[in-house]
Amino acid sequence: MEPGLIWILGGLLLLAAELVLPGIYLLWTGLAAIGTGIVVLTVLPPFEGVVATFLACLAGSIGCALWLKRRRPPQRVNSPAAGLVGRHGMLLPMEGATLRVRIGDSEWPARLPRDLQVPEAPQRVRVEAVEGVTLIVRPIP
Repeated sequence: MEPGLIWILGGLLLLAAELVLPGIYLLWTGLAAIGTGIVVLTVLPPFEGVVATFLACLAGSIGCALWLKRRRPPQRVNSPAAGLVGRHGMLLPMEGATLRVRIGDSEWPARLPRDLQVPEAPQRVRVEAVEGVTLIVRPIP
């Protein structure tokens, strides 16, 4: 059997194993093996050339993975900031030293930006940011 076809078959087996096993590690190795098989079928380099080709393809595929990961913005799914920034709520009367804001059917601890004084409650506010579970709100005029 041709050595290039063995490389391609091995790469396809790695890609099939990637579908069964968790993670994304076998994908890049499988792609590198397929690339090596294509080069071996067309050029037929010596053993050292085959190893160098595989390592170059592996480095290229890992570099591509890192580039794709860096290019994509981080997803903030299921975090308070994902659904609360920009929403309007009602500033509740102060009980103690902390402000509270009602948004929908939930109450959240809140604070105002440093340049604002605490307004009289109830006051409509807009959520500008989230720090942990504390909302940073600004009164709506």
